[in-house]
Amino acid sequence: MAGAKSKRGLSSKLRDELLNSLKARFENNSGRHKGLDWASVEARLEAQPEKLWSLQEMERTGGEPDVVGQDKKTGEYIFMDCSAETPKGRISLCYDREALNSRKENKPKNSVLDMAEEMGIELLTEDQYRDLQKLGEFDLKTSSWVQTPPDIRALGGALFCDRRFGHVFVYHNGAQSYYAARAFRGSLRV
Repeated sequence: MAGAKSKRGLSSKLRDELLNSLKARFENNSGRHKGLDWASVEARLEAQPEKLWSLQEMERTGGEPDVVGQDKKTGEYIFMDCSAETPKGRISLCYDREALNSRKENKPKNSVLDMAEEMGIELLTEDQYRDLQKLGEFDLKTSSWVQTPPDIRALGGALFCDRRFGHVFVYHNGAQSYYAARAFRGSLRV
């Protein structure tokens, strides 16, 4: 595990570029985090460099992470993928390892849950997805997998969401399915 942990560091150049991108996005989208200030967010990020690595992975895969709130109990800032469409670097993934292993042909490169874990982020729940949609209009042309309740998953299904006709819709597919217009959105607490 030591090797895996060491790859989670960022060079000072990449770290600075990421912080500059996050700051610019924070300032350009103030409606997503009313009442919060960048200096406080940056201080928490500086104190938790492993979270910067996860945010860089969100950024690298097209998620455009931004602060969407703060947990009043813990003080943690909540980042979510805020790209207009589902993150392009996470498309064509089935839902989980079980679904991936069940495919005999045309296996995707990874699963949603495995990739989220590798990135150190959490897959959005349906409620989180709906909360994100209150901050803007996302997935107007694409869709995003969301956490699936165990009873649905036990029957072979998985859930995804999108926004069409001014409404957020929740749908289902077989967990082993994957599409070029579907990825997943994640969250990270800092």
